Amino acid sequence: MSMNNASTLAAPDAAQIVLNTIRRPVVMVGPDDRITYANADAEDFFRSSAATLARTTLERFVPFGSPILSLIEQVRERLAPVNEYRVDISSPRLGLEKVVDIYVAPVPELPGSVVVMFQERSMADKIDRQMTHRGAARSVTGLAAMLAHEIKNPLSGIRGAAQLLETAVSDEDRALTRLITDETDRIVSLVDRMEVFSDERPIERYPVNIHVVLDHVKAIAKNGFASRINILEDYDPSLPPVFANRDQLIQVFLNLVKNAAEAIGSRADGEITLATAFSPGMRVSVPGSQDRVSLPLEFCVHDNGSGVSEDILPILFDPFITTKTNGSGLGLALVAKIVGEHGGVIECDSSPRGTTFRVLMPAWKDTALVAEGQSEGSKA
Repeated sequence: MSMNNASTLAAPDAAQIVLNTIRRPVVMVGPDDRITYANADAEDFFRSSAATLARTTLERFVPFGSPILSLIEQVRERLAPVNEYRVDISSPRLGLEKVVDIYVAPVPELPGSVVVMFQERSMADKIDRQMTHRGAARSVTGLAAMLAHEIKNPLSGIRGAAQLLETAVSDEDRALTRLITDETDRIVSLVDRMEVFSDERPIERYPVNIHVVLDHVKAIAKNGFASRINILEDYDPSLPPVFANRDQLIQVFLNLVKNAAEAIGSRADGEITLATAFSPGMRVSVPGSQDRVSLPLEFCVHDNGSGVSEDILPILFDPFITTKTNGSGLGLALVAKIVGEHGGVIECDSSPRGTTFRVLMPAWKDTALVAEGQSEGSKA
């Protein structure tokens, strides 16, 4: 279709084309719960034509007691969009093991109507991987404690012996003793980094202004490893404080920005974007219970580098996974550990056009301080 023809399309026709282009099932549900619109993907998803869907209610296509219906009622009452993740809508009609993420939004122009968009797996899988990352970090905790005890002491003896030998050998052999010393120091440094994982002390958390943290990280980056990279800001100034530890947040975002800078490399048009947003309705399950915790604060680090390999992406936050020649693979594992200990979630979206690390965190509330036993005043 030419651009001229496209520009003469009526608005409803253009909307139909756009919605059919979206590779996600999208339906509009009227005040009586009847499906008043379905795009092409929705027809495939529900295994029915749009005409058939228009004659029935959504209730006929989802399992009895499905949370979708209560979500729709919630959106009608609050007139605000809601996300729900990992909703099981398995049925003989839709198929077995049908787990979806759901986005429900009101239609202000049509009171009582809502739009429902389904997305199979995606975010739910990412959250599952985040729980796996936490388990992997815990396994590194035990390994770090063992390494500190069993390896650092012998390494100290090896280094001392190499230094003694250095004074008694020829100039030609002295290079070998220095090599032993340097490599011993490198191993000790690696063990020291891993010891961070064995720190199980409770995190001291308090209300933190995320923009102060990001500005601090940006200043460090611009005066060091990202001095030639353009760092942009896309902040939501109305965000409430995040319930977190400031120093650990700096560690998280410094790691993410450094990774972004390394992904950009020496390209002249390299850009890193730091973004913050409020995402109401974001909730995740708490392991071991049926409670769902709200994570309304979304912080993103986006770069326009070459992206992450699809082979690495599913295990990106696991320990010892790295694409760097001399990397240890502990940076992102530590990031996942810190975010997980804060009750948050980190995910990564990547393509050849760039990579986005998205951190979802809880907002600060007075009740949260009570739950943590904090009695001190807010910290800057």
